[in-house]
Amino acid sequence: RGNCKMLFELTLVPVGGDSHISDELAAALQIIDSSGLPYQLNATATCVEGEWDEVMPLIRKCHDSLRQKCPHIITMIKIEDDQGETNKLSRNVAAVEQAVGHALSH
Repeated sequence: RGNCKMLFELTLVPVGGDSHISDELAAALQIIDSSGLPYQLNATATCVEGEWDEVMPLIRKCHDSLRQKCPHIITMIKIEDDQGETNKLSRNVAAVEQAVGHALSH
């Protein structure tokens, strides 16, 4: 695989308890932010760009952090593995904006 940069879309869902989970998710986002990897937070997920061996342990660390606060967690991961491509985090958005003809809200 070498230095293959991939996109990992991560959604962490604490099950049960309060429907407002921003406090629980803040700890996971601090872990992602301190990793130094490029990431983008949106309303329902966080997309992280990096290599398999650096992002998978990061996802585990986020899951484990949330698991310490909640007895039931669902962790969903979607992976885009596009051989030879880099900087996909911004390039994917830029390509769609170019097709639309203007910047979109993100």
